[in-house]
Amino acid sequence: MSELAQLAERYLEERRRENVSAHTLRNYRSDLQQFAEYFSPPGGEPPEVGNIDAVAMREWLGSLYEKRLEATSIRRKLAAVRSFFRYLVREGILAVNTAELLHTPKAPKKLPEVQTAEQTNQLVDAVAQNKLERPQAKRDLVIFEFLYGCGLRAGELVGMNLDDIEFGERWLRVRGKGKKERQVPYGEKAAAALDAYLEERKAAPNEKALLVNHRGKRLSDRSVRSIVKFYATYLTGDPSLHPHALRHAFATHLLSDGADLRSIQELLGHARLSTTQRYTQVSLEDLLHAYDKAHPRA
Repeated sequence: MSELAQLAERYLEERRRENVSAHTLRNYRSDLQQFAEYFSPPGGEPPEVGNIDAVAMREWLGSLYEKRLEATSIRRKLAAVRSFFRYLVREGILAVNTAELLHTPKAPKKLPEVQTAEQTNQLVDAVAQNKLERPQAKRDLVIFEFLYGCGLRAGELVGMNLDDIEFGERWLRVRGKGKKERQVPYGEKAAAALDAYLEERKAAPNEKALLVNHRGKRLSDRSVRSIVKFYATYLTGDPSLHPHALRHAFATHLLSDGADLRSIQELLGHARLSTTQRYTQVSLEDLLHAYDKAHPRA
């Protein structure tokens, strides 16, 4: 194994100890492997990290543009490399983080696509009716109720344990990004779905996870994405729906019905209000669309 690969493994192990989500770790591992492959000659190994200078870094970044990758993909790969080199500087392996010298491409200002409240509720109600006769339909309903009803991220949902639930007051203790914890309430429908699922939950010995797979082990965030996609494909004909779209719907529908922005920020666990303000733009887009469609002077 090359020096670069060994250091990357050490870096990823540290991130794992920091409780970074499995999804993020997979992306960072893939991005760092591709980074190493770029600098590796055919049949050879990449140079030592100390020999990767700013010029080489710019050439690597240029190769990403040549592949016509989207700006969001380039930003993620650059973030992975920057974080890795920041670790190397912290460990005393490098004196300077040359990745910090690279220019970050601007992300396109793209508003999230959000289903209407009627569309989202129809989907969740169809899941509740078990029209697809799934073997763990009650667990799957909990997934939809918590993603849409509580605005959870997929990683937050699968990371939840039974002792994170306050059944009497109907609160969830949610571990978000950066090890930050928050409390999120859940409603009557989610409570009913949760009670029904727990009656038949079959977990492996000592398994604390709320959501378990057919082996009784903690469900993965990848499985949650597959479950959401499966139901969306066969119930609505939309294979593009993903868990985060339900989180967007949660925030947008709260805002449309009068919830204030700071309350939504707390529920979502956003560090910055500016992140939550994206949903204001979504609601304004809906208002403009309704105006253009219905007003005689539009």
